[in-house]
Amino acid sequence: MALRFRPADTTFYDLFAQSARHLVEGSGLLAEMLGDGNDQEITAQRMRDAEHAADETTHDIIRRVNTTFVTPFDREDIYALASKLDDVMDFMEEAVDLVLLYEVDRLPKELANQVEVIQRCAELTAQSLPKLQTMKGLEEYWIEINRLENLGDKSYRRILAKLFGGKYEALEVLKLKDVVDSLEGAIDAFESVANIVEQIAVKES
Repeated sequence: MALRFRPADTTFYDLFAQSARHLVEGSGLLAEMLGDGNDQEITAQRMRDAEHAADETTHDIIRRVNTTFVTPFDREDIYALASKLDDVMDFMEEAVDLVLLYEVDRLPKELANQVEVIQRCAELTAQSLPKLQTMKGLEEYWIEINRLENLGDKSYRRILAKLFGGKYEALEVLKLKDVVDSLEGAIDAFESVANIVEQIAVKES
């Protein structure tokens, strides 16, 4: 039986765990931005700082994979996972930035459902990525992320129905749809992260 050497260096696992923690921070700032009574300028700047920190972690992962001879799992999977984690943060930052740039001051209350899904996905991802080191206990993670993504899809359709229901001005509809699409993009990217984790787990088993 062929045995695969798994390096003892935990750097990749630590970096992926760090990347997931950035998403928890980002989802919290997203909730803050879409809530009431916040200073949007300050929150948006904090989000930009968080997104920059997440970018640095992504760059660290890529630099590491490009300079490491033996990686803990396939290089293409490392690249893909790092990229999709980065996508999640980008979508969240985009939503926050659009709210600020568009000067959105009236948000459909249904957006809270999208944000709750994003926050739960972020928490689950942060709890689960450290398990890549043992590849144990991950199945529940990708199953639950898939369930949450389905909830997000339903919420997305309801929000669109409300936006196009005639209660909003045309320009406001366009602005809000951009924000909603960014939230949907973040949820979809979380599912892509979970799919890649599943692929890695299947390969490594």
